Amino acid sequence: MTESQKLFQRACKHIPGGVNSPVRAFRAVGGDPVYIKRGSGARIYDADDNEYIDFCGSWGPLALGHAHPDVVSAVISAAKDGLSFGACNPYEVEFAELISGLVPHAEMVRMVNSGTEAVMTALRLARGCTGRSRIVKFDGCYHGHADYLLVSAGSGLLTNSMPASLGVPESAVAEVISTPYNDVAALEDIFQKEGDTIAAVIVEPVAGNMGLVVPEPGFLEALRRLCSKHGALLVFDEVITGFRFHAGAYATLSGITPDITTFGKIAGGGMPLGAIAAGRQIMEQLAPLGQVYQAGTLSGNPVAAAAGIATLNALRRLNPYPAMAELADVFAGGINRFAVEKQLNVHCAAYKGIFTVFFTGRSPLRNLEEVKSCDTGTFAAFFRHMLKRGFYLSPSQFELNFISAAHTRAEIDSAAEAAIEFLADMPKMKD
Repeated sequence: MTESQKLFQRACKHIPGGVNSPVRAFRAVGGDPVYIKRGSGARIYDADDNEYIDFCGSWGPLALGHAHPDVVSAVISAAKDGLSFGACNPYEVEFAELISGLVPHAEMVRMVNSGTEAVMTALRLARGCTGRSRIVKFDGCYHGHADYLLVSAGSGLLTNSMPASLGVPESAVAEVISTPYNDVAALEDIFQKEGDTIAAVIVEPVAGNMGLVVPEPGFLEALRRLCSKHGALLVFDEVITGFRFHAGAYATLSGITPDITTFGKIAGGGMPLGAIAAGRQIMEQLAPLGQVYQAGTLSGNPVAAAAGIATLNALRRLNPYPAMAELADVFAGGINRFAVEKQLNVHCAAYKGIFTVFFTGRSPLRNLEEVKSCDTGTFAAFFRHMLKRGFYLSPSQFELNFISAAHTRAEIDSAAEAAIEFLADMPKMKD
């Protein structure tokens, strides 16, 4: 029995399912989870000292790779002075100034401890500002595990084939409307019928929790137009996309200005951190200035803020984004050329340094219903094949994989070679 298996057996006795987040359980891909004890650059090492090239990257935060010296040094320095104060600290001021400088529409910032908290606060703020109660979201987009957002959500719910969650009463989701991603006509119909009741539309501007689905031309523009016309607020959930494609928000690249933006993952440099950002008029509705309440003992935690500051400054200085995008395209290109040549039902979607290998004949995928056409059994076999050959992918057909600044061309070429080795055997698997 491996050390990872021993740890999993112990964990199952005291942790539900043996995991602290469902997608780690490997139920969608088979086998037992591996336990990671160390990471460096683009590589991670498990409890049995097996080495993997990591494409999960802690589900997105590690744009610089594991244990980047700048981030580690910042965390150690901050931790030496204390882990938490429950009081104001200099790091949170510097963090807010940095975000505001990198994101033009972020005049003010409120720090929290996770992306889920950031979204909860953003939507409460939208409801408080508009005096309305209804929220529009999109099928397959995941915005954290708050009760009212577990409606047609992606991520772990989709991975574990759960349409919703027990424990969420109908009353909690009664004010939420979920509609297909990339479907402007459906959204226009919703606004025509419900426009004066809608407080906010929340969207992943590049969807990542049903696998990689990019917005079609005109989709995000339609969201902005409809929200402005009907007095609703547009919320960009940039927990994944923020600082992933450049040292700023995806909104800047798209040319669309949301009313509220949520950040997390990269913004915390691998530490638990989330943030809400918006213009001054909206943000001043938060307590203690306004009547929209939000609080958190650990919000603005100095160690997390220090990690975020170091990460964002390094990304701004190093600008690894063109290289990250090129490497993702190299990986996807190799797979897609082979798939076309051999007429295989597989397509690797890639966008600016992120990718998903979809086992389906559809391409490109536009929404959740099309994503559901994927062969999850073949993906599970692919995941196990890649893991055996030393490549750690996100253990779900419906999640993203991430290129970091630490990945090299040689590592990407070897990963593509291993993937094509699997694809070459796909016809035999169907026999």
